[in-house]
Amino acid sequence: MEQTDQITKISDIYKTKLDDSDFRRLSEFIYTELGIKMPDVKKIMLQGRLQKRLSDLQKNSFKDYIDFVFSKEGHEELINMVDIVTTNKTDFFRESVHFDFLTNRILPEYLQSTNRPNLKVWSAGCSSGEEPYTLAMVLSEFKELNKDFDFQITGSDISTRMLSKAVAAIYSEERVAPVSMNLKKKYLLRSINDEKRTVRIVPELRKKVNFTRVNFMDNAYPLNGMFDVIFCRNVLIYFDRKTQENVINKLCSKLKPGGYFLLGHSESISNYRVPLKQIQSTIFIKI
Repeated sequence: MEQTDQITKISDIYKTKLDDSDFRRLSEFIYTELGIKMPDVKKIMLQGRLQKRLSDLQKNSFKDYIDFVFSKEGHEELINMVDIVTTNKTDFFRESVHFDFLTNRILPEYLQSTNRPNLKVWSAGCSSGEEPYTLAMVLSEFKELNKDFDFQITGSDISTRMLSKAVAAIYSEERVAPVSMNLKKKYLLRSINDEKRTVRIVPELRKKVNFTRVNFMDNAYPLNGMFDVIFCRNVLIYFDRKTQENVINKLCSKLKPGGYFLLGHSESISNYRVPLKQIQSTIFIKI
């Protein structure tokens, strides 16, 4: 009987609706703290994503849940909520033209411009790590041909859940399909359990990537030093124009003069007041 009551209660929670006032509380917080716009059309999506948390925490309504999240006791759940509401979409070698540009132009230029080449790259909004590990593969290939060259990559994201996946560096075989067979043999380890069909990035590559949590809405970013290249692709599309311009300027404060800044193919900074000069579509240099 007790189990039946529990199942009924969980079922009732999944029927709970997110009303307009509670949605406004959440959407205003998400915009203020994360910079992400939540128009009315996103209400059903937000409701669906959060209903499991209501069930797990045994909250009877969204109001109870939101009150808890915004309380002193709800700090840990606040982090969980941020993880749930942020969108995480990425792939290995996504928008491969950028990696070609990195190999054919940025790296040769960099090698000629310094006596002690140690390239620092920031993958801003790295999600579960596919982009920084793609960068690590590309840069390792370049290092094989240029022994004096070295590099370090920083991957950052607001989602602690995604960062945990990135640190683990374990991916399904389907996720690594865009990686060439040559690179798979060099940089991926297959699981000894044939049923799992997963791979893991080799330790040598994992050592070249550091991960840290960064919220683009913070006044300053907790990263040491300056970067030669910043990848910030398909992240700004979730912000409004004012927030985009503000975030880009803060990102550029961590970019060396003459350093490269790369956006996603669907993003534009036309007429923005930022210290960037366009080199080609979605590729910029700091002036």
